Amino acid sequence: MSALVIGKYSFNSRLIVGTGKYKDYDETKKALEESGAEMITVALRRVDLTKPDDKNLLDYIGSKYTLLPNTAGCYTAKDAVLTCKLAREALGATLVKLEVLGDPRTLFPDNEQLLEAAQILVKDGFTVLPYCIDDPIVCKKLEDIGCAAVMPLAAPIGSGLGIRNPYNLAIIIEHSKVPVIVDAGVGTASDAAIAMELGCDGILMNTAIAGAKNPIKMARAMRLAVEGGRLAYEAGRIPKKLYATASSPIEGVIKT
Repeated sequence: MSALVIGKYSFNSRLIVGTGKYKDYDETKKALEESGAEMITVALRRVDLTKPDDKNLLDYIGSKYTLLPNTAGCYTAKDAVLTCKLAREALGATLVKLEVLGDPRTLFPDNEQLLEAAQILVKDGFTVLPYCIDDPIVCKKLEDIGCAAVMPLAAPIGSGLGIRNPYNLAIIIEHSKVPVIVDAGVGTASDAAIAMELGCDGILMNTAIAGAKNPIKMARAMRLAVEGGRLAYEAGRIPKKLYATASSPIEGVIKT
């Protein structure tokens, strides 16, 4: 399986996982290991860096992961930019997941605020991975700004509805020159496989793993689904046909 390349970063795993909603840090650590992910996203507001003597998530998971601080909970470009700058100060991170939400019920992104924040952060030297609506036009604008990838949703965050609009994703993939990473909406392993078979470059998920009855097993399932889906995409599926085609050649068949 080919590597996932985002800007100057390269990853063998195409699965990016979140770190929220687990019952404790031990479960988080085990799920991350089972997922095979090399990049994990962390809500900066969940890590209290003002108390360096207290143990936090980062103490449990170690330093082997590439951290992707996110701006979860931000509703304005101003707040999102400030959160990214705090992440850079606290963690030295310039690779960020940009979220600017427009509605607390759907958690859909605010396109205007997202574009504004992305433009400011790219100019400031950040490598920006924006969570966005599955709109090919918005994705193209984010790419033109200089975002290192685009992250269209498959369905609302935490909904588990799966890939709701594969046709929009297909258009985004066809026209994008940067990696397309599905972010949000995946519910189970088959959803992940479908996204990867479509040609998505990666998937970011949290609730589908952390909210499962057995997060450790689901993390493993997601890893296999992402790898299998990507391999199938790279191998190339056969064309769909309306009528049957014999599996065995008919030349040389004994005639009566």
